[in-house]
Amino acid sequence: MENQAKMQVKLIDYAQQPLEKLYAAFRTCYSSDTPIEVWDKIKSEKITHDKIREFITERLKTGHASPLEQIVFWFAIANVSRSLSHQFVRHRIGISFEQQSQRYVKFKRDKLAFVLPDSWSRAGLESEFSDLLSKTSELYAKALKAGIPAEDARFVLPNAAPTNFHVMVNFAEMLHICDLRLCVRAQWEIRRMVAMMRAEIKRVLPEIGVFLQPKCGENRMGYCDESLDEWQKCPLGKVRPHKSSLFDLYDRYGSRKAQALGEAEYRAVEEKEQL
Repeated sequence: MENQAKMQVKLIDYAQQPLEKLYAAFRTCYSSDTPIEVWDKIKSEKITHDKIREFITERLKTGHASPLEQIVFWFAIANVSRSLSHQFVRHRIGISFEQQSQRYVKFKRDKLAFVLPDSWSRAGLESEFSDLLSKTSELYAKALKAGIPAEDARFVLPNAAPTNFHVMVNFAEMLHICDLRLCVRAQWEIRRMVAMMRAEIKRVLPEIGVFLQPKCGENRMGYCDESLDEWQKCPLGKVRPHKSSLFDLYDRYGSRKAQALGEAEYRAVEEKEQL
């Protein structure tokens, strides 16, 4: 297919001294030293880089996530579909988007590229897909030439139309995005984009990049919480357990069987806490 959009993901920048910032944020919570004193120790190298990395690795295993919000990344993302963008902007906490506008940008016909899912090619329908989008491009160009504003001409553009992002995201939100979007249950395109974002972070910060995994990863939740049918179909299911396996172990070896929480359990907590 001609004019097929090719996804691009590039890490533009990230917070300087990210490991040091992360160390200082964690240490502020767990040390009698003030943050200024912590930074003085970092700058004087009383705290070595190896010590910083070791400390951060152990803290990341605890689930203490708020310091991770202080590590920020900026990404340039190009040629992803509007279908992907509708999913991506569902992430709203710890992330900021600037997206290419179809209202203010008038696309030239020879630059109207589209995203083609491989499934259309496998089904032998690539030519039909291409023909339809070629007619869409012609109609869009005709509409602009007839004086229809770009904000109205865009109504004919499909979900396959490409778009661009400039994104700022903190590490805590990046972990959450990877939890969901690296899972094989996510759509292929956003899974591919997030995998490229992960690779960019791992390239510059391997110490924390290893924690960017799907939610079943050993550094995240550790097990699959999707349906048993989906887990059985997943290639990761060969190496990561399903939640049902954990409940089976609890029922087999626990002191009592798991049961749904009722009002009696809530009252017991309230009495203990003297609420």
